[in-house]
Amino acid sequence: MSKIAFPSKAVFMCNGSKCGKHKEVKKYIKQLNKENDKEEKIEIFKMECSNRCKAAPIMFFQPENLWVEKADVDSCKKLIKKQ
Repeated sequence: MSKIAFPSKAVFMCNGSKCGKHKEVKKYIKQLNKENDKEEKIEIFKMECSNRCKAAPIMFFQPENLWVEKADVDSCKKLIKKQ
């Protein structure tokens, strides 16, 4: 059995009925990945509903172990620059 390496940077995006409507952050990260080197890419994972609908959209950033409520492009830009 071979091991699968976890990416150095990842974002888990809630894909529930409220969070899933907000596509702008996912588009931003995909565009950023196209512009950056392979080593700098941020892996995007969809997750099931996190039951935090009042704070939609919800995202979880790794390796920071950071949950972000009401995530938007500006808050993600700030987070990514800190990395």
